[in-house]
Amino acid sequence: MLREHYPYYLAGEPIQANDRLVVTNKYTQEPATRVAKADGPTLERGIAAAAEAFTQTRKLPSYMRQGILNHIVGRVTERHEELSQALAVEAGKPIKDARGEVTRLVDTFRIAAEESVRNYGQWQPLDISERAAGYQSIWRRFPLGPCAFITPFNFPMNLVAHKVAPAIAVGNPFVLKPASYTPIGALILGEILAETEWPKAAFSILPCAGRDADPLVSDDRIKLLSFTGSPEVGWHLRSRAPKKRVTLELGGNAACIVDRDADLDYAADRITIGAFYQSGQSCISIQRVLIHGDVYQPLKERLAARATKLKAGDPLAEDTFLGPLISEDDARRVEHWVNEAIAAGAKLVCGGKRHGVLYEATYLEHVDRRQKVNCVEVFGPVATLQPFDTFEQAVRIANDSDYGLQCGVFTKNIHHAFYSYEELDVGGVVINDMPSMRVDSMPYGGVKESGMGREGIRFAMEEQSEIKLLVLNRISELQDLV
Repeated sequence: MLREHYPYYLAGEPIQANDRLVVTNKYTQEPATRVAKADGPTLERGIAAAAEAFTQTRKLPSYMRQGILNHIVGRVTERHEELSQALAVEAGKPIKDARGEVTRLVDTFRIAAEESVRNYGQWQPLDISERAAGYQSIWRRFPLGPCAFITPFNFPMNLVAHKVAPAIAVGNPFVLKPASYTPIGALILGEILAETEWPKAAFSILPCAGRDADPLVSDDRIKLLSFTGSPEVGWHLRSRAPKKRVTLELGGNAACIVDRDADLDYAADRITIGAFYQSGQSCISIQRVLIHGDVYQPLKERLAARATKLKAGDPLAEDTFLGPLISEDDARRVEHWVNEAIAAGAKLVCGGKRHGVLYEATYLEHVDRRQKVNCVEVFGPVATLQPFDTFEQAVRIANDSDYGLQCGVFTKNIHHAFYSYEELDVGGVVINDMPSMRVDSMPYGGVKESGMGREGIRFAMEEQSEIKLLVLNRISELQDLV
């Protein structure tokens, strides 16, 4: 399934420098493979190569960039099951969900291939007054230059794609630091990218310790830093790069509002997936379920019944829904937070037990708003239930959070749908579905502690490019014609 060793990629070349990074099977906790681990000087060489390669990538014609991206689409499709199996092992993601992520990975590169030939500009008249008579302008987007990408463990393939694919689409070389927990998918993508006409020096994929990744933040040759991970780390990196363009996709504390007229069975089905998919290890996992008082009890019963039927176990088993958390320490943390909330007066609706690296699908009610399970990102299979009286109150409760990524609203009331869209302080509002719903072409990102900037291919291409203006003064030509 997995090879014994994987190289890192430095300036497009596979380098088996060592095997210092052990990647474990997240379910068995046993070593699964070993990966070459980069150090600080290696990152410096990767950055230098990317800076030099920019003279090539910025001039690659659109059809070549599209061909590179289409090659990746084809090869990932051919190696779909290999990538899915690797993802199930290195991330502990249930195999059905792993296949789903690889399918999304294909979608992401396919969208980038389509957008790579649509990097349009605009003509603008400037003769808005007499002093500008004869002036006009055009503008279009140019690639920024070498980019640094730091990606997390929870979607180690598709979140890599959301940074790498738009970089290739606009012509930016890059250095990628994948999560040390889950580097395999990124390295296989490197192997595929090395088969293409993308200049070798234009990419490096370097698993490394956080302390060795400092040049990605501090080196002035890096023009954009894109980070997905925790708010604490993300905002610290942002503070250290005041002159660099920085995009941050950080944590969440997603609320889901269920109005009194919602289809309860449909809502229960979607909330179950949204709260417990990938054992809650998603920044748009449902953490707070706000339910109109008229339907609170019947929906609570539906949610508990569905949660207790979810099968936990080996991610490679076809019927597993709940896989392991990324580490036993994380499972213990979730256990501690739940027990802490119960000690403070919360009531356990279902779940609440840890089994090694597994944690049961858990609902809590009567939770004090100051408890971590309510106000801090749990990143585990835990959600709180809370009744509300009016829709306006539900929106206020949903906004009572330091985070603002996405919110789901189940309602048949068009006025409530638009009210939530206008008043919820989040990056995205999903009507009649879970906040965990994401299509890879849509603008995705948050406000407040949830980050800055937007992903989604076309929007990431804008983040990774710069508008350049050309002003034309035709006044002398016009005079000559007279």
